[in-house]
Amino acid sequence: MTTILDVQQVTKRYRRTHPPALDKLSFHVEEGAIYAFVGPNGAGKTTLIRILATLLRFDSGIVRVGGYRVDTQPRDVRRLLGYIPDEFGLYGEMLVREYLEFFAGCYHIDAARRPGIATDLLDLVGLAHRADDEVRTLSRGMRQRLGLARALVHDPALIVADEPAAGLDPRARIDLREIFRVLQEMGKTVFLSSHVLRELDDVATHVAIVEQGQLVASGPIEEIRARLRPHRRIRIGFLRGLDDAQAWLVARPDILEVEAAPLTNGGPPMLLVTLRGGEEAVASLLQDLVAQGFPVLTYLEEKDTLESLFLNLTRGIVS
Repeated sequence: MTTILDVQQVTKRYRRTHPPALDKLSFHVEEGAIYAFVGPNGAGKTTLIRILATLLRFDSGIVRVGGYRVDTQPRDVRRLLGYIPDEFGLYGEMLVREYLEFFAGCYHIDAARRPGIATDLLDLVGLAHRADDEVRTLSRGMRQRLGLARALVHDPALIVADEPAAGLDPRARIDLREIFRVLQEMGKTVFLSSHVLRELDDVATHVAIVEQGQLVASGPIEEIRARLRPHRRIRIGFLRGLDDAQAWLVARPDILEVEAAPLTNGGPPMLLVTLRGGEEAVASLLQDLVAQGFPVLTYLEEKDTLESLFLNLTRGIVS
């Protein structure tokens, strides 16, 4: 895989007497990832986002976007990067379509191409029906979508978003996650900063966790989950014969623990099983259960959420 974003030993101080906002931070992002950059308030997330957007100088280290250095080649970086800040200004009296065409002009896109680009982007973010309305008439969620469309005007390879779901209602948050998935399918890389980890669970493929400006963990989420919890935990629901199934499972050498799971309204009786191994071990266990004649009705693997990963990896220091 090709690296689209490379952060090496980056340090940023706002005051000499204070701890650095970023302290020798290093990680990299591969093309096509939806990368969650997570941490508590004050961890340095927005500082890094502004550095990536070429809006903030840093003290030491190297940051490259698509091979270009942020500090010495900012124009090349801006061509590759679409930036969605946590708060952005909108020209309220402009029409929605006009707003996107204006920013297309700022990127020196030919005038003949601008209407088509605006139409395609409004369709992508679900605002085609508001194309001829004034920007100021849009709701908070619609304005956030318009800000995303603006960031995509020049067809960037990397989209960087700072708290993109802040202030959005549940429906708008779901819509935004779907748009990020579509962008990934289009070959884009998405780098999301957030402290609301539940918003990223269903969409992020990779994560970098920071605390007090320092990297705690980074990489594919599944690898971090496996490192923290090397054993698999699965919930298995049975139509009947729960006690017999439990006795059979306990006798297996690959099973570490078996316990009855709390009953859910209308759900089947379930066992919570902890076993050694990976996906193949889970598949083999389920196959053996069926072969033994146990009526398996449901199966669900328990996975650590981003929130639980964060709580396990960080110390909870308040700066």
